[in-house]
Amino acid sequence: MTKYKVHVTDDCIACNACVSACEENFEMNDDNTKAKVKKSVISDKELAKNQEAKEICPVEAIKIEES
Repeated sequence: MTKYKVHVTDDCIACNACVSACEENFEMNDDNTKAKVKKSVISDKELAKNQEAKEICPVEAIKIEES
């Protein structure tokens, strides 16, 4: 099974789009200035929802790489 690494770059503008698309793996940090991932390594089963969050990010701050 393939694993993927997910992270949010400093380009994040805290728009909350990723949280709306994939609340299973994205949340806002404590001061609501940036999104963060709950789980940085995901499986094939989790890829589709995380990919959706990546695609709707207006500043392309979500990166998903095969690990």
